[in-house]
Amino acid sequence: MKIAIDGPSGAGKSSLAKGIAKRYGIVYVDTGALYRAIGLYAQRKGIVLEKIGEICSLLGDLEVSLRYEEGEQQVFLFGENVSGLIRTPEISAYASAVSALPAVRSFLLETQRKIARETSVVMDGRDIGTVILPDADVKIFLVADDRDRARRRYEELCSKGLNASFEEVLSDMRKRDENDRERDIAPAIPAEDAVLLDNTGFTVEQTLNRALEIIEGKISK
Repeated sequence: MKIAIDGPSGAGKSSLAKGIAKRYGIVYVDTGALYRAIGLYAQRKGIVLEKIGEICSLLGDLEVSLRYEEGEQQVFLFGENVSGLIRTPEISAYASAVSALPAVRSFLLETQRKIARETSVVMDGRDIGTVILPDADVKIFLVADDRDRARRRYEELCSKGLNASFEEVLSDMRKRDENDRERDIAPAIPAEDAVLLDNTGFTVEQTLNRALEIIEGKISK
């Protein structure tokens, strides 16, 4: 079974995908974490956003991978667990920038598809239903009001002890939304056969329950 969860930053894709994976006993793949890891690598290399294309010449030596430890996905960059370092507003901006580069997308495409060929998965990202898994059994495009999404991300950052203001998070999120929608390569738009799920004001449980209804409806057909 292949389930694609797409949508903008802060919509709750990861929480939803994890819930679905637990419900059906399938593998959860957070594709955005891979782009964030590459964004972190670019930042560490001193590449500024205005010259983000310079990262392409370094992909041949890049080592990024996903592993599952105690049931949780962990992201590794050259063997270092960077899962706790890739969720800041700065790295979010880098992730958005590198994800617009064809070379980066090609670099990660086969990695993601290989996982889906080998096991049942639920993947979340920006272009899972349109590019990565166009043959997914179920495609959900998750959306929410931008202030609601920014609040969720702000609370997540605060819970991890990271410094950020709500307005900064909201501004960064709006910029990323625009970049993701308007990029030439794999823009963040719903697949034609995706089901739109607006979870503004929803709890994590309410979002999961609605998504399960969608999935069961699709599978039963």
